[in-house]
Amino acid sequence: MTARFANLPDYIQGVTYEIWEGRQIGSLLQSYGKDIVMRSTVGLIEGNDGVIKDTLASLSAFPDRQILGDDVIWSGDADQGYLSSHRSMIIGTHTGHGVFGPPTGRVVAARAIADCFVQDEVITDEWLCYDISAMVQQLGHSPRDWAAQSIEREGGAGSALRPFTPDQDRPGPYSGKGNDHPLGEKLAGIVTRIMDFDFAVIGETYDRAVNLYHAGGVTGWGRPFAEAQWMQLRTAFPDSTFSVDHRIGRSDAGQPDRAAIRWSLTGTHTGHGIYGPPTGAPVHIMGFTHAEFGPWGLRREWSLWDEVAIWKQILLHEAGRE
Repeated sequence: MTARFANLPDYIQGVTYEIWEGRQIGSLLQSYGKDIVMRSTVGLIEGNDGVIKDTLASLSAFPDRQILGDDVIWSGDADQGYLSSHRSMIIGTHTGHGVFGPPTGRVVAARAIADCFVQDEVITDEWLCYDISAMVQQLGHSPRDWAAQSIEREGGAGSALRPFTPDQDRPGPYSGKGNDHPLGEKLAGIVTRIMDFDFAVIGETYDRAVNLYHAGGVTGWGRPFAEAQWMQLRTAFPDSTFSVDHRIGRSDAGQPDRAAIRWSLTGTHTGHGIYGPPTGAPVHIMGFTHAEFGPWGLRREWSLWDEVAIWKQILLHEAGRE
């Protein structure tokens, strides 16, 4: 990279620290492209001025907010640019006013994954998911109720901010699909089989002692737990189309073999389950999965999607039918 940053992970971790803990919010004007396209699950953000406003809103609600970098799984090179899939733990105390309501004084800890395209030390494309469901539950709300409150707070169904869906997308400078490392292909194949209802793949490829983190702050151990978690998501949207949109595999000295994929599930809410009885609502889910592999299979998995965004799409559909 440069004299400031030894490599891409160092850049991602360093810039993240400068912005959040260092409070160098003005540095976003240099580290984010003027015309950046940020595809947050909450909604599309265009331009670094929008990124700055979003950052200020987060810091005003959680003034002591920290973003602790867990891993950076990346592909690319200096000539073509890099794609970083960055997994973090966000910790902060809700002592400020903002989109999460009046201060509660509660400490919130939740994960996030961001895919960022970096060229010449500037981020110009991004795909982002915060585990907002985990955050609002720690603040005393259910994901469904929080989605309903958000719609009301934003002026009702006619004017509420729409969660990100493909029809909102704008072309950015990155059109790559990652790298061809076999671990990326392996993880993509595993999740594709899960989404094809072939849940036997978990018994075939997961370590018996696998540890998982899923959306909503859900954590657990073992293959049966993994099967149950994936089934709950898939059976709620049984006719949806699954796509692996990006994949990266890495084998780095001193680190576990690991992979990252970004995926999408697009269709309608036609199944019973964690999102209530079927509503027929059109739903788009942007998901991220990171995994580490060991001698007995996939041993750690982190999968994020935005449950509040799912509920919001369902509730907006229901409001439109009234």
